[in-house]
Amino acid sequence: MTKALIIGGGIAGPTLAVALRRIGMEAEVFEQLPPDADQRGSWINFQANGLDALRAVGLESWVAEIGYPVDTISFVNGRGRSLGQMPMAFRRPDGLTSLMMPRARLFVALAEAARHHGIPVHHDKRLIDARDAGDGVIARFADGTEATGDILIGADGIHSTVRRLIDPTAPAPRYVPVLNTGGYIPDFTVDAPPQDFRMQFGTRCFFAWMNTPDGGTLWFANPPMKDEPARGQLSGMSDGQWRTWLHELMDGDAGPSSSIIDAAPGPIQGWATYDMPVVKRWHDGSRMALIGDAAHATSPAAGQGASMSLEDAVVLAQCLRDCPTTASALATFQSLRQTRVEKIVEIGHRSSSDKAAGPVMRVLRDLILPGKFRAAAKDGGEAMMWLQGHHIDFDERVVPAV
Repeated sequence: MTKALIIGGGIAGPTLAVALRRIGMEAEVFEQLPPDADQRGSWINFQANGLDALRAVGLESWVAEIGYPVDTISFVNGRGRSLGQMPMAFRRPDGLTSLMMPRARLFVALAEAARHHGIPVHHDKRLIDARDAGDGVIARFADGTEATGDILIGADGIHSTVRRLIDPTAPAPRYVPVLNTGGYIPDFTVDAPPQDFRMQFGTRCFFAWMNTPDGGTLWFANPPMKDEPARGQLSGMSDGQWRTWLHELMDGDAGPSSSIIDAAPGPIQGWATYDMPVVKRWHDGSRMALIGDAAHATSPAAGQGASMSLEDAVVLAQCLRDCPTTASALATFQSLRQTRVEKIVEIGHRSSSDKAAGPVMRVLRDLILPGKFRAAAKDGGEAMMWLQGHHIDFDERVVPAV
C-alpha cells in the first residue's frame, strides 16, 4: 500500500489524509505545533465551496455545526454612509453557505476526523529535511526522529519548508500592506442586522463586525502598514498599545468601533498579512508536492484560504487515484488547480490593497463601489458562481495531463 507523509496538520493535511484513505492509500500527518497551540487569526470566513470539498470526502458533518451562518455583507464608509450590500455567497442549489467559525475549532475537528479514520496525527514535529531514497522518501524532524513513505505532501503553510526543499529558488511570501487583528466578544452586541457582516472602509483603517446568534460579536480590523514590520515589532506591542492605536485609527469614524475596541477581551494582538505570488514548481516530479497555502496562499481579504486548501486536498487524491504514475498525478494536479487559485490570490491582493487606499482613491472607491454592489445584489451572487459555487464530484474520473 502506498504511504503518504503529510507535513502540516491544519486544514488541508488531515483532509488529504482522509481522502487518501478513501482511495486505498495509507497516510500519516505531522504538525509542528503542539495540540493546544493558539491559532492566529481566531476566526475565519469558511465559504461554501470549502464545505463542498469536505462533503466530497464525507467530512462535512465534522464541521457543519461549528460556525455561524452569514447571509450578507454590507459596506459603509468612514462617515457611516452605505456603499451597498451583497450576498456573502452564490446561492447554491445544494443549500451550502458561508460560515464564520473559530480557526482553532476547525483545526481540532479535522484532526479528530482524521484520527477517527485511523490516521495518526503527530504534534511537535517540525520538518527540517526530506530526501528521495530511491524507493521512497525520508522525512527528518527537529526532534531527531525520521519517517519513511512513498510520497511527501507539504501542507505546511505559507512559510513552507517543503516548498524550499522542492525549489530553493521559489519566491518568498509577498507582504500585503495591512495588518490583522480581531476576535470575539461574548455577551456583547452592536446595532447590526442578523447574519450580516458589516464592513467599514474607515478613513484610516478597515474595520468589521457581526453579531452572533449566541449574543456575542465578531470583529476584525486591518490597520495599514506600508512597510513590512520587523521581526518582533508586532509581538512586542502591548494590549494597551494596540487599543490606543486602534482608537486613533478609528477616531472620527461613525459606527461602534470604539465600543468594540474597549469591550474586546485582551490581550489584543496583531499580525502581518502575506500572500504567495506565482509558485512555478508545486512538485519535484516524483516524490514531493505542495497543497494549500504552501503553493498559493491568499490574503484573508479573499475569504478563500481554507476552501482553496480543501479543494486541493480532494483533487490531489483524485489525481493519485486516477493517474497511471505518481509523476503523472502530481503534474495533473498542478495543471487542474493552478489557474483557479492564482486568480483568487490576485483578487485577495487587490482587495487588501483597497483597504489601505489614500485620500484620492477613497473618493473614487466610494463612487464606484455602490454600483458594483447593486449589480452583485441584483444577480444574487451569480457573478461569484465560479468561486463559491464550485463543486467537486469525488467519483468523477480525472483525465491525466501527461
